[in-house]
Amino acid sequence: MIQHADETGYNELLDGVRLKSMVHGSATHLTEVRFVKGAVVPEHEHPHEQTGYLISGSLRFFGAGEETVVAPGDCWNFASGIPHGAEALEDSVVIEVFSPIREDYLPKP
Repeated sequence: MIQHADETGYNELLDGVRLKSMVHGSATHLTEVRFVKGAVVPEHEHPHEQTGYLISGSLRFFGAGEETVVAPGDCWNFASGIPHGAEALEDSVVIEVFSPIREDYLPKP
């Protein structure tokens, strides 16, 4: 599957958080997430492993009693079932891979 770049296909997950499902295979799912400064993803957990890379901006991750700030070029991995959340300290763009596929993030037909 090849997906050419375009500005369509973003879904607002939360206020100030827009996600685009880029491509997926049988086991992995690539997404782009755009955050508006001040947007918050509340602490949550899911059965998917989540690996990400910050393209631009700044995020504060929190969960399980810990927190850290990431800058462009930083990356992360949250194992399945690990509590985590995020706050956008600036407008930010993130690339994330989920495994298994996030069915809830796939485009609706």
